[in-house]
Amino acid sequence: MHDLLAAFLLAAGGFLGLSAAVGLIRFPDVYARMHAASKAGTLGVSCLFVAAILHFATFEVAILCVLGIGFFMLTAPISAHLLARAAYRAGAKSWPGTTVDHLSGSYDEFRDRLAGYSFESEKSSKD
Repeated sequence: MHDLLAAFLLAAGGFLGLSAAVGLIRFPDVYARMHAASKAGTLGVSCLFVAAILHFATFEVAILCVLGIGFFMLTAPISAHLLARAAYRAGAKSWPGTTVDHLSGSYDEFRDRLAGYSFESEKSSKD
């Protein structure tokens, strides 16, 4: 029974990892791609870790896998949020079908501008 559940979790983890990869290719903007990579990737890796716990069934493997799941749950969503926030501040354009921008007007352009390269610098250098 444990082997059957482990096989199912391996298949689910593989499918979630594949869907994260497809989302990175198919989604239209950086924000949707961040969502695909962080959510599906985290769930996929968690399924793979739980499958490893069920397959090996030792205390040492269980501790390492639980630590791996905890590390992923803490770092992947937070890093995706910070990267998306940096992309927004740098001026990355969202998909034209996006209807609501809750952050519009929330940042002071001059205070929060990133030093160095920005997405708009190519346009201003050509003018």
